[in-house]
Amino acid sequence: MGDRQEPIDLRNSRVVAAAKLHRGAARRRAGRFLAEGANSVEAALDTGRVRELFYSAGGAAREHALIAGAAATGVRTTLVTDRAAQTLGETVTPPGLVAVCDLVDVPLDRILPAEPGVDTPRMLAVPVGIADPGNAGTLIRMVDAVGADAVVLAGDSVDPHNGKCVRSCAGSLFHVPIVRERETYSVLDRIEAAGVATVATAADGELDLEDAGELFTGPVAWLFGNEAHGLDPEVARRARHRVRIPIHGRAESLNIAAAAAICLYANSRVRHGSAT
Repeated sequence: MGDRQEPIDLRNSRVVAAAKLHRGAARRRAGRFLAEGANSVEAALDTGRVRELFYSAGGAAREHALIAGAAATGVRTTLVTDRAAQTLGETVTPPGLVAVCDLVDVPLDRILPAEPGVDTPRMLAVPVGIADPGNAGTLIRMVDAVGADAVVLAGDSVDPHNGKCVRSCAGSLFHVPIVRERETYSVLDRIEAAGVATVATAADGELDLEDAGELFTGPVAWLFGNEAHGLDPEVARRARHRVRIPIHGRAESLNIAAAAAICLYANSRVRHGSAT
């Protein structure tokens, strides 16, 4: 990060190419995406996924050590004008710090064992058809917080590299393995074949969450439904277990973020309690 570096503007070819990564099709073609803000950039740098770091003068003033550290590890750091930083960012008040990163998603085979019992994941979150990027990012962050093993985005789900999702993750996108699989039933079959019990959240589930402690001592994959319509009844029927979250007040239901938090923390308490 040289003190004499002149800022490049939004017409620069590298800025133009990076700005295209706001679109999903461009991300897929390039195999890269944008991470905005100090939390996301720092996590991306820690995992070696950053290919270039763009920063504004304001960003440099706030995050000088972070930018200097990136440059010291060989990452290309580029000063840009405020207008270019605004083009690269997606927030109302851009932080002036945007990294071009390699995509993070991995194949399902990466997290499932070749045979049951060999490095079997103990806790998975499997949102099916999750559409809202903010909810997806929140869920990924919760999975990171409880120490779950991975997130499997099944069906027609949002791109985890979407800018709003990345920001909602607050860095957790780089801490947790993320899988994207469109064929939901194939995902369920492969998870069960790996020795992981699929568990659906359902209002009419046969098992109450407060009584499901024994279930959580084994490997579990939580199935969560779409924000608008919940979990497809056929998908719920395919699950090995259906668990209901007790609601003691007058609320009819919980959204996906709230339901996932309750279930994952309940599972985590048993899992980590059993490990001690």
